[in-house]
Amino acid sequence: MAETGKRKILVIDDEPDVVAFLTTLLEDNGYATVSALTGIEAMAQIRASPPDLVTLDISMPEQSGVKTYREMKTDPKLARIPVIIVTGISDDFQKFISSRKAVPPPEGYLSKPIDKTTLLATIQRLLQVP
Repeated sequence: MAETGKRKILVIDDEPDVVAFLTTLLEDNGYATVSALTGIEAMAQIRASPPDLVTLDISMPEQSGVKTYREMKTDPKLARIPVIIVTGISDDFQKFISSRKAVPPPEGYLSKPIDKTTLLATIQRLLQVP
């Protein structure tokens, strides 16, 4: 549960180790976190209690990150939530996802392995944290 006053970040990844790494990193840097292991679980959480920002893996079972991203960005109530794609897929994927006409490009894009400094700087920029 997000503490009052803290920005809430939803971490979506099907790898529990990645979720643990990201949630620990974010909580150590003053953010409240929630997590989901699938896109379906993530969308239920986003609709129930929209986060301030989402980190989203692309390769997931049940519902891919691409479908989850499209679902978020085509819903007027959710489209303003910034999304940082965090994936092990090649950088060519960034060109692909950024060129879709149906949805805007993601607000952030990071390749795995995750560079902690870059991730935190991207989050600060997107949430306009001083």
